[in-house]
Amino acid sequence: MKTKVIKVNPFHPDQEIIKEASDLILKGELVAFPTETVYGLGADATNSNAVRKIFLVKGRPPDNPLIVHIARHEEINEVAIKIPERVYELAKRFWPGPLTFILYRSQKIVDEVSAGLDTVAVRCPSHPVANMLIIQSGKPIAAPSANKSGRPSPTRADHVLEDFKGEIPLILDAGPTLYGVESTVIDMTKDPPVLLRPGAMPIEEVEKYIGEIVIPDFARGYGKYEGKALSPGMKYRHYSPNKPLILVEGENKVAVIKDLLKENPRSGLVLTKETATHFKDHKEMIIIGSKENLYEVAYNLFSSLRAMDKRNVEIIITEDVSEVGIGLAVMNRLRKAASKNIRA
Repeated sequence: MKTKVIKVNPFHPDQEIIKEASDLILKGELVAFPTETVYGLGADATNSNAVRKIFLVKGRPPDNPLIVHIARHEEINEVAIKIPERVYELAKRFWPGPLTFILYRSQKIVDEVSAGLDTVAVRCPSHPVANMLIIQSGKPIAAPSANKSGRPSPTRADHVLEDFKGEIPLILDAGPTLYGVESTVIDMTKDPPVLLRPGAMPIEEVEKYIGEIVIPDFARGYGKYEGKALSPGMKYRHYSPNKPLILVEGENKVAVIKDLLKENPRSGLVLTKETATHFKDHKEMIIIGSKENLYEVAYNLFSSLRAMDKRNVEIIITEDVSEVGIGLAVMNRLRKAASKNIRA
């Protein structure tokens, strides 16, 4: 199969390009497309055969559910049932945007999307290309991140092409994504609601409107979730570069990183601007952003891991950031990606 990459204006998508993509969706094919978070690998969420292709191409475990994307918040009633009133309130306030709700699934959404569970993950993306693709196809679109299972998520079309060249028919290239990390996922079937995956929408913003949201350890990236996954990012190791990744956390991390470099000088560093000042002479280093701007860190996270993976290094060393706002999502991704976590 030849993989076609079409550049599309991120703000004013060409209607003919979107129609070409939507025609593929309606034929049961896969299309990679941009959202405001990361690139997604989309299929018709009402077509079992199409959804199975996502799992097959990604190498994704079948018990790892997908997120269903809709174009308008009013469409939530088509994909979910028994929706709490507070979900409508949050949808009106935060949609379109990087916030996903776990709700009870309607019969319109096929079993494969939700790994056979009676729940479904739903969000309304704000990216004009994603939104127009859903509208043009007239279908809710199931889409995980457009990467091989376990790899760093794609924030650019070339990341998608790296993983799926010759395996999917079309990639819509609208340039880099806005946030660089996936959506925040909250289980709204529980009271109080439970955070399943931190993401681009800070949990503190949501709590302003509905009060307490439970944050279990697995949402911070600690331990292994043993139950049935209700959402992507809960159960399996994710976001990992091919080379071993060492995450160093704590006040003494600079000293620990220096010791690690003595042990293995052929290490690549992925560090904040502030920590990088201690390693000016180290050749293989990518500055991911400033501790004072965690949105910058999140934006550069996956692309930096992919870039360092291609360099002539044996291991990759990175550091922690504050778990405030989007920083909680960054730390969730790093802890899940790391081969080894050192607390300094």
